[in-house]
Amino acid sequence: MKRSEKFRQANREAKATCVAAAAVIIFWCLAGFGLADSEITLLHTPLWVWGGCVGTWLFAILVTLFLTEKVFKNFDLDSKEEEK
Repeated sequence: MKRSEKFRQANREAKATCVAAAAVIIFWCLAGFGLADSEITLLHTPLWVWGGCVGTWLFAILVTLFLTEKVFKNFDLDSKEEEK
């Protein structure tokens, strides 16, 4: 991988991470505030608490797994150029 390709990949990973962070924030708003009017409870806790806390945590884990499997690549960002 050439140095320019490595920096393009690093930029791609950074952009994907920003999009993932925005997706988690949007999910948190929808799951927390969106469920605030619901009268449903689980273990005597309102549904918005489960959605805003536990749901967001699980969604963030899924987003992280997606990023690590589909977006991130393992490479060294050193000064040597590798030809393939």
